[in-house]
Amino acid sequence: METIKIGLIGLGTVGSGVLQMVENNQDKISNITGRQLSVKTIVVRNVAKHRDDVDTSRINLTDNLDDIVNDPEIGIVVEVMGGIHPAKEIITQLLTAKKHVVTANKDLIASAGEELTSIAQQNHCDLMYEASVAGGIPILRTIVNSFSADQILEVKGIVNGTTNYILTQMQQKNWSYADALQKAQELGFAESDPTNDVDGIDAAYKMIILSQFSFGTHLKLNEMKVSGIRHMQLLDVETAASLGYTIKLLGIARRINDGVFAEVGPVLVPADHPLATINNENNAVMVTGQAVGETLFYGPGAGGLPTANSVLSDIVSVTKNIVLGTTGNSFNNYQNQADHVKADEVVYPYYLSLEMLDIPGQMLKLTQIMTKIGASFSQIVQTKNDNPTDNQTARVVIITHDMSKTQLAELKDALEQKDTINLLAAYKVLS
Repeated sequence: METIKIGLIGLGTVGSGVLQMVENNQDKISNITGRQLSVKTIVVRNVAKHRDDVDTSRINLTDNLDDIVNDPEIGIVVEVMGGIHPAKEIITQLLTAKKHVVTANKDLIASAGEELTSIAQQNHCDLMYEASVAGGIPILRTIVNSFSADQILEVKGIVNGTTNYILTQMQQKNWSYADALQKAQELGFAESDPTNDVDGIDAAYKMIILSQFSFGTHLKLNEMKVSGIRHMQLLDVETAASLGYTIKLLGIARRINDGVFAEVGPVLVPADHPLATINNENNAVMVTGQAVGETLFYGPGAGGLPTANSVLSDIVSVTKNIVLGTTGNSFNNYQNQADHVKADEVVYPYYLSLEMLDIPGQMLKLTQIMTKIGASFSQIVQTKNDNPTDNQTARVVIITHDMSKTQLAELKDALEQKDTINLLAAYKVLS
């Protein structure tokens, strides 16, 4: 049986998982594709590094990319090194050398996917990146294949395992954000510098890719409002729970009229909603189709073998294309021009956490502001203060009826003019 040789760039957690799965699943792969797969060369930073978890005795281990680029035997290359640079330049070089590329690099695909796809097509090569979103959940290929005839109205979900782990610990164990983050770092769920995760940037990159597949539109990071959980207070997590909600960091992309709205931020999710049950480092993506309604895809959002499974599914797809002579097609062919969504078209209820001087007339001021902007309250609760010795201020939590983003901006502006009322947090509420 003919063998297709593979090059691997990076031998960390995911790279090791890919190597392990290629070796362990040969029978099934050859049964499906009619070809054997063999990892021939792996590019690493340090060739001398001792590696107990994988057997590289029969593999060419090198720190020279040219050993892959210039090897005519290698037809498919897997990039799992991460980061935008030099990954972009490396993948460009590989595609130009007529190598098919599989990557798990969501930062790169979200920011330069169009450019790389064009280079791949010019060279009649495949560029696959299923593992770039939600780790082991095969969400991108599902959208391409299973929703091809349906009109997707919304895609939303928990697409970052680090923040979901932190919020789960805050809710279930009453840990502070700092304590939950420290535990996540100890367990390897969070990096020593967790900025991309806790500030919502990682989730935003994934939502850009999901939006491309769902709506055919190419959003940019600077076109989205992105907020994370760095300033999340345990008191808000507890208050939300008492009101029947769980706080999750959600990415949301919606079709609104002829436009697409996308945003990442903390959201209050009703306790009986499927997304409220997704805990710890797991991910879930909910796709709402005009015909099929709501569908939920759940699974591990990261980890060596789950992510490697998605990488291997891409390798198998490329192998099939090689056998059939159909390489060079775009992973996602859906293209659609979307209008700009205006702020007054984006409507949600909101959770507002406010600190105000504990003197008469403050609620009247707030009510007057809400009346002026045409918004109204659904629930009002006075809760304990962060500081039990503080007798000067009161903490008030409000859940509003539907408000537009325009009204929310007007509310924030008006409250900034009030010395006696301080807006601590404003989170969307999923209805």
